[in-house]
Amino acid sequence: MALRESEQGRAGIPGDTDALDEVVDVLAGKRLVVLTGAGVSTDSGIPDYRGEGAPKRNPMTFDQFLGNADFRKRYWAGSHLGWKLFDAARPNTGHAVLAMMEGAGVVSGIITQNVDGLHVRAGSNRVVDLHGSMDRVRCLTCGQMFARVSIADTIDAANPWITKPDAVTVNPDGDADVANWAEFEVPVCTVCGGVLKPDVVFFGEFIPKERFTEASDLLRASEALVIAGSSLVVNSGIRLLEQARRRRLPIVIINRGVTKGDSRATVKVDAGTSETLTALASRLIP
Repeated sequence: MALRESEQGRAGIPGDTDALDEVVDVLAGKRLVVLTGAGVSTDSGIPDYRGEGAPKRNPMTFDQFLGNADFRKRYWAGSHLGWKLFDAARPNTGHAVLAMMEGAGVVSGIITQNVDGLHVRAGSNRVVDLHGSMDRVRCLTCGQMFARVSIADTIDAANPWITKPDAVTVNPDGDADVANWAEFEVPVCTVCGGVLKPDVVFFGEFIPKERFTEASDLLRASEALVIAGSSLVVNSGIRLLEQARRRRLPIVIINRGVTKGDSRATVKVDAGTSETLTALASRLIP
């Protein structure tokens, strides 16, 4: 069903009851799976990759991290400060509304491209962290997993000069630029002395097969797909959208600005995620 403002179903929800009616008609009575991107977390103070005011960046690849000790040192210095800002962030209205919709049985689960952990903190139970989570650290040598907070305490003790994150700009993946990274002491695995890496998917690294399978299973158990705050530039999002299309599921995209999936959506909502999800919840929760 297309909205009146465009053949592709574009509209802005807040204050637009006709547009809201159109989206509700598409989603009412269906079990929704929600795919979220960086735009969902901007109201929590975490920047979007491609939104207005997004920082310019040249992300480190997995091969660079793995193959060069200086790259690891630079990454860990920035990631430590970035994680502190993530840890201080709080779930916003959009996160809270999605948790409420899950509790009401409207949302079957969330697949997120974000690594900030805010959906879990908001109370969502079934969350697939498609690109991993900054809250976990993995040893690349022995596979031991650590809570990020324990690694952060070790880093603070070894690098007391780097405990003030307010002077840097954090990126959506939790990385930040630190000028004096060469002084940074990198943490090592306390089990085997191996290389530690935040449990997130780097550029050039594949999403673990079992994690994408979990996301696909969640989509398969749902009756409609809502994509919120993602431009769908990353291939994993498009793959899930195409799975939904093959099953002829309704697809609603909520995002400020153009996405790669606009022409394939049942309805595209050009508006902020927090206010749009709040408006939808008021109509979809029985």
